[in-house]
Amino acid sequence: MEPDVRFASLNAFLETFDQPGSIVLLEGKRKVLKEDAAKLTQLGRLLVENSVHIKFRSGNATGADEFFSAGVASLNASRLEVIKPYASHRNSAMVAGENYSMDEIDLAQEAEVIYHTRQNKSMSGLVDKYLQEGRNALTIKAAYIIRDTVKVSGTRSGIKPASVALFYDDLQTPLQGGTGHTIRTCQGLKVPYCNQNSWFHWLL
Repeated sequence: MEPDVRFASLNAFLETFDQPGSIVLLEGKRKVLKEDAAKLTQLGRLLVENSVHIKFRSGNATGADEFFSAGVASLNASRLEVIKPYASHRNSAMVAGENYSMDEIDLAQEAEVIYHTRQNKSMSGLVDKYLQEGRNALTIKAAYIIRDTVKVSGTRSGIKPASVALFYDDLQTPLQGGTGHTIRTCQGLKVPYCNQNSWFHWLL
């Protein structure tokens, strides 16, 4: 990952991205190191406390998403939105002021979403099955990966694209699974992003 001056400090980040309409995606791995968990929640709180315009986005998963969201929601849940793979996904854990699900989106009208999802070659066949058959026990994983694309790309039907993304990744085996797909979607759509190698320093 190339160094980016926009992530050199919290002030530099906010000067760039605390603008009207800005969407900051906060997401990452389900498995969070015990010593890191509080840092994710701390970041969520820090960003809310020091910004005016930013709205925050999560995928409502366990682990990193949950810790980031807890920090944001503890101060202002109305600034947090969640993108879910289906309408009933983890509703008992919902802390966001607003949420969207793949069940509400007409994917036949979302060619860009499908294009960027299919760039994940290991999932492209399953995505086609999902589009043909809908959600079932076999295709459910496609709903998650399409959700991961939408978190970055937004939709024609009204979900705004992300302005920037802050990730918690597994630094020993990075770019794997849904987090890896989301990072690659950022790359494909030229959405700026960083992982904890950058934003951990903001907490010092």
